[in-house]
Amino acid sequence: MARRSLAPLAPPPALAVTAVVVLALALCFNHPASAQSAWLDEFRTDGEVRSDFDASGKQVASLVLDKSSGAGFNSTEKYLFGEFSVEMKLVPGNSAGTVTSFYLTSGEGDEHDEIDMEFMGNSSGAPTVLNTNVWASGDGKKEHQFYLWFDPSASAHTRAGFIPNTADFHKYTIIWNAKNIIFRVDDVAVRAFRRYADLPYPDARPMAVHATLWDGSYWATEKGEVPIDWAAAPFVVSYRGYTANACVTRGGGGRTSCPAGRNEWMDRELDDTDRLTVAWARRNCLQYNYCEDGWRFPEGFPGECSRE
Repeated sequence: MARRSLAPLAPPPALAVTAVVVLALALCFNHPASAQSAWLDEFRTDGEVRSDFDASGKQVASLVLDKSSGAGFNSTEKYLFGEFSVEMKLVPGNSAGTVTSFYLTSGEGDEHDEIDMEFMGNSSGAPTVLNTNVWASGDGKKEHQFYLWFDPSASAHTRAGFIPNTADFHKYTIIWNAKNIIFRVDDVAVRAFRRYADLPYPDARPMAVHATLWDGSYWATEKGEVPIDWAAAPFVVSYRGYTANACVTRGGGGRTSCPAGRNEWMDRELDDTDRLTVAWARRNCLQYNYCEDGWRFPEGFPGECSRE
């Protein structure tokens, strides 16, 4: 696919309209979170993971990547459908070669399921790429990659300069139910992957939540042309405000328990506003679409491509 223009973008539909309302609500309801909200206790950690609380009382988990090791955390619970959100501040400055992720996976087997949000590092000043992907029964290669319309690592301004960026964290959400998977950035829908009865879909294997920071020099930046500059290490990415409104699966029999009264996500599909923002993201931010990569699929595109 041809590289998209990097000129400043207009904000997503409805985002500019609701900005004042959102700010007002935040001022009214943004009470400091209790220090008891230690969400990292729900995860196992690997590598160097720093934990602290910010001024508002939110727990912040920071992953550290250096030449010896990456880092990550993964949930002790497994889920079968749910809504998963986290606020993230990505690696600032020259992050080329690094990969930061927030994803769900059933494991490492050939038949595994997975739902990915991956952030591919960039040279200073270059746009950040969000890679979204879905795996079902080991069938993947369903990437949509988007240039983000703001600088997700900056605290003073957005790259395009039109959306006030009063915080250096941005919210990323995966909504996964029996009908579709919706990817959201700051509550703006950018992609929906629909279920079709005759095509693979992740609906049978419970998945854990993972977050990682690792060396993806062979792939992440300009198809591996720009590796990590280890002179800039250590690289740090921070997570806070994690929530999981989801059905938990426990025990060998796969017993599933869903939260009572908090199940709006179970039947969630794109509404009219979501369809506008998804169309906006495709026009202005999408820089790779597997359904347009004939070189990758010389024998024909996956079945869902003709039904979008």
